[in-house]
Amino acid sequence: MSIRCRFIPSSITTEKYEDSVRRLQESGDFPAVGMDYHCAYFVDGILRVSEVWDSREQWEAFGERLMPLLAEIGIDPAEILEVHNIVKR
Repeated sequence: MSIRCRFIPSSITTEKYEDSVRRLQESGDFPAVGMDYHCAYFVDGILRVSEVWDSREQWEAFGERLMPLLAEIGIDPAEILEVHNIVKR
């Protein structure tokens, strides 16, 4: 079953976000196996990130590499939601 991971950091700069993505890409961990898509966007000037994953197991496997990086740059763990339906063009 697909899941959606929603990150709502209390405060993060676009520089920190871009640095985290760059570090994951350089290590070969991003995009990760099982991640359908990653979307960064702003709500009221606050950066947020959502990802859709093929399974919770794939997310958890990636999380072992991701969580130390998130803790380092000050991003709280993601909220995990089960996906009921996905429609793509």
